[in-house]
Amino acid sequence: MGIALIWSIITILVRWIFSKRRGAISYDSSDQTALYIRMLAVTNKTIKPSFVFTPGDVRVRSQVGFEPERRGSHPYLGVDFRTLHSRAESAGSIPARRVRRLFSFQRHLLSSRLLRGAPHLNPLHILDEDYCGQAKCMLEKVGSWNFDIFLFDRLTNGNSLVFLTFHLLNQYGLIELFQLDMVKVRQFLVLVQEDYHNQNPYHNAVHAADVTQAMHCYLREPKLAQSLTSFDILLGLLAAATHDLDHPGVNQPFLIKTNHYLAALYRNTSVLENHHWRSAVGLLRETELFSHLPAEDSLSIERQLGSLILATDISRQNEYLSRFRTHLDENNLCLGHASHRHFVLQMALKCADICNPCRPWELSKQWSEKVTEEFFHQGDIEKKHKLEISPLCDSEANTIASVQIGFMTYVVEPLFAEWARFSDTRLSQTMLGHLGLNKASWSAMDPEASGSSEEGESEPGRATEEPSSRALSQGSQES
Repeated sequence: MGIALIWSIITILVRWIFSKRRGAISYDSSDQTALYIRMLAVTNKTIKPSFVFTPGDVRVRSQVGFEPERRGSHPYLGVDFRTLHSRAESAGSIPARRVRRLFSFQRHLLSSRLLRGAPHLNPLHILDEDYCGQAKCMLEKVGSWNFDIFLFDRLTNGNSLVFLTFHLLNQYGLIELFQLDMVKVRQFLVLVQEDYHNQNPYHNAVHAADVTQAMHCYLREPKLAQSLTSFDILLGLLAAATHDLDHPGVNQPFLIKTNHYLAALYRNTSVLENHHWRSAVGLLRETELFSHLPAEDSLSIERQLGSLILATDISRQNEYLSRFRTHLDENNLCLGHASHRHFVLQMALKCADICNPCRPWELSKQWSEKVTEEFFHQGDIEKKHKLEISPLCDSEANTIASVQIGFMTYVVEPLFAEWARFSDTRLSQTMLGHLGLNKASWSAMDPEASGSSEEGESEPGRATEEPSSRALSQGSQES
């Protein structure tokens, strides 16, 4: 009873903090930083009452005093990236959306209590109790490679990233070890979830939750579990949860050729990854999650978080893969050294980020359809505005099968072959097994694409520099 009351008070405090929140991303081009500035004291006329624990609330920000997103010089950029993948809704669907928001808030309160083992206060929420009971059961098997993140997201009513990440931080004992404030942890995770664009078919909070769950699986592998420190684990989980934060649903070449301000800010280099990192740093500072730590420790977390997120840049895939292969060939990876542990964390995050083809077919196929939908939507926009169509984004020249076969052949297989050399475990063999079966399934749907990819292969497990490989690096948004 006491725990439930305390948790209710914490939730009310977080709601109050959100109700006072107002801010915008402020960019300083002189030192290439982007900090999320907190602005308080908003009048009642500015903020309308809303339930703040649902991912959809991020779309309300333009209505509560946030600065509008700056645009590039291309006419297309008058379109808000936050609504890029939105579908038109009828007027009658708006009340339904508000009802879902209400249920999401109620379920958030109840599941917060249930996941902590506290009794609920209202016996009438039988349906919510059933859903949250199933979610709790799923979290008991969060280390399973067959974990169905889509089902978990439905059971948590779209709050999978918050619940899963909080559960893992607690399970590893990181909240207690680093003396993290429960209110700040909850506030940070909710803000992270909100800042993903859930209109994106692929780059949304569910993808972030999936990558976080995969990262957890890798952290439990014997070589890592025996050598990683609690600090390493904290960094790995935070990087996984924030690695695509505020992703606009288009890739770097698109931002560059439309003269988007982010491309100018980061000088056309790892544009999205820099933005994800800086956005994460902004939320860490806004919530003051690590304000109780010495300043040098807090800055170290921010820098190393950036190093992990920047490693997910798919255009640097061969660079990281070559370095990883060299370490394995020379057998000189020493996980007793902090720099080597950090490099392995980078490789683990890269694997987690593109592990969809290594999941069971039922899960992998859904991800393939979602990422291809996002590709083709970008291609449609490029056609509409008479821009050069990015690789893999032309729905008339590509199919889901051809895109996936090429991606598996030139990007996924080389990476996971080396990861299996590093960590030769049952999980690694399971992932390679699923990868082979999934590739065969796509090949059966598109034999023509399969034949062309096999002609381009030189040596199994070795990255190639075929034109199609370079195109995949340029066009891929799976990172």
